[in-house]
Amino acid sequence: MSEQRAEDIDDTALMAEVARGDTVAFERLIERHQALVIGTVGRMLGNNSEVEDVAQQVFIRVWKGAPRYRPTAKFTTWLLTITRNLVFNEARRRKRHPGDALDVHEGEEALALTDPARHVPDQELLEAELQEAIEKAIRALPEKQRMAVVLRRYEGKSYEEIGEVLGLTVAAVKSLLFRARTELRAALNRYLEK
Repeated sequence: MSEQRAEDIDDTALMAEVARGDTVAFERLIERHQALVIGTVGRMLGNNSEVEDVAQQVFIRVWKGAPRYRPTAKFTTWLLTITRNLVFNEARRRKRHPGDALDVHEGEEALALTDPARHVPDQELLEAELQEAIEKAIRALPEKQRMAVVLRRYEGKSYEEIGEVLGLTVAAVKSLLFRARTELRAALNRYLEK
């Protein structure tokens, strides 16, 4: 039995325990999947104080939804679908109430991480600038494109898994990713020409 299949069975068994109110099983699920959830939320919303709040809401929904959970798909697909819904809701809330977001002003996060006593070589600065540009370009993508890119690039999910999370066919996922890559290429053109 493959490691992936064993993990799915273990997640399903843990969810059965969670459905019976087992908090230890719930803690194990959180420990096992918190990096996936926090990483996905962070890449979708940017690094700010709301990431942990949204991730916490994901796991609250897992706890509340445990009695109704049916393993028709991989547990991580179900978990990422909950994550997607909450991230999209938060993104829409931000658009309606832009002043409520606690985002760091552009450029401040890079300044806060720089140690003035340490000389940073030009190559490191260029790489940091490129990484910031990539993250900014990804955050500028439409929601579904952004989620597909995050799941594919950072979480290593298959087209099939991304399709299940977003409610799309594999062909639609490939098309979505193609459009996202085209937009990213255009946004990062000045870095790609060097």
